[in-house]
Amino acid sequence: MDKPPRTWRPRAGYLAVALVLAVIGCGVLVYLVTTPDPDLVVVATPPPAQAGAAPAAGAQPAPAMQQAAAQASQPSPAARAPEGDADPTRDLKSYVARGEKPTMPEVIERLHERGIYTGLGAFSPPGTRPPLVGLAVPENFELPPGYVRHHQATDDGQRIEAILMFAPDFQLYDSAHQPIAMPKDRVVPPELAPPGLPIRRIVIPKPVDPASPGR
Repeated sequence: MDKPPRTWRPRAGYLAVALVLAVIGCGVLVYLVTTPDPDLVVVATPPPAQAGAAPAAGAQPAPAMQQAAAQASQPSPAARAPEGDADPTRDLKSYVARGEKPTMPEVIERLHERGIYTGLGAFSPPGTRPPLVGLAVPENFELPPGYVRHHQATDDGQRIEAILMFAPDFQLYDSAHQPIAMPKDRVVPPELAPPGLPIRRIVIPKPVDPASPGR
């Protein structure tokens, strides 16, 4: 009598091992998916604040925001007022009160009182140093060595005819080769004028009336 064919059936031990491996594999997969990457940095962006919304009670601004607000409230160095006399570019308004209209002599005198002798301070107040009067020198007259033309102008800007003066450090000598006394203002007197010069003294123009037409 023939034996019936044997049918293959999985053993219970093999099934248990396969089940355990499946559980372990699912656990490893879940761990890899849910564990964050240590090299990945996630920055949480706060939601935009609604316009007109008041800050929550007890909320304090960040230190960086406090520092930025403090710097913004302080004036810049360029806007700060200079301390003491630190301004190196002072002008005339530093010496004249607002609304005051001093004359030119008064401005120059104030500059001199403060020890300023540059710019306008380099000039003498009008009227305190009258023009020099001397011998007129024609433009076409050739001057010998040691003589120069001196040009001037009045306080109101009128041109004055050039006068004859001695050059600085120039010395005249007589026939005995003795030094001749030179004038302190260096203006050439008629007796020391060079040969051929017409002897004529200049005339200072009269001051111009400010109320006259064209002024």
